[in-house]
Amino acid sequence: MAYNYDKFDINMTEFVRDNNIQSSTGYLLITSLKDKFTYVYEYKNKWELEYKWSSTVGKTSTPTIKGVFSVGTKYPDIGGDTSSVKYATNIVDDYYYHSIIYDAQGLTIKDDRLGVEISHGCIRLATSSAKWIYDNIPERTPIIIN
Repeated sequence: MAYNYDKFDINMTEFVRDNNIQSSTGYLLITSLKDKFTYVYEYKNKWELEYKWSSTVGKTSTPTIKGVFSVGTKYPDIGGDTSSVKYATNIVDDYYYHSIIYDAQGLTIKDDRLGVEISHGCIRLATSSAKWIYDNIPERTPIIIN
């Protein structure tokens, strides 16, 4: 879908309404890489902003992907030998919305920075925000990242 991005980083609600964005789930997720915010919209006779959350995005060497996607598989946690994340919601391929970084056991916070460009491409959110998406946003919900 080709959208007009003129208002994307100026007035997100106008961007959403002017582009007549459609969603079969009644929700819409948008992340601004410039402003480092993730927006949750719900359709209630018109699109209404429900949440705006500070987000960590990909660093220059491992940027967050841009484009239009839809929510895929969700995982309660994803981990490795040294770190883990909670409430991972797939965007596309290996890109996710997920919590801040925890130790491998998921008990101790290792990195809780938000609003910066330091990830490997995923979009980090406060744990409560990642959980809200995990619990409430259905698969196939549109995602716009720009």
